Amino acid sequence: MADLVAYQADSVISRQVLGKATGTVTLFAFAAGQGLSEHTAPFDALVSILDGVAEVTIAGRPFHLTHGEMILMPANQPHALSAKQKFKMMLIMIRS
Repeated sequence: MADLVAYQADSVISRQVLGKATGTVTLFAFAAGQGLSEHTAPFDALVSILDGVAEVTIAGRPFHLTHGEMILMPANQPHALSAKQKFKMMLIMIRS
């Protein structure tokens, strides 16, 4: 899966690999120093780290995740992602 999305300098790259009414699967590649600012989503989302190290903050609590680790971001909880170094992830959004 990690090979389906490439790193790009100073960017966050995404590629949706599955889109259904019940949910989506999207791959992301974050360059070092990039991230997604704090936001909420109306659905649970599962993040799986495919490469590198990510910092995921959920409701103000930081989690450091490495290759092979996963975390659930609960619906309606504020969350953010940050790349202290480059990383790739798979985001599984569960709509039902």
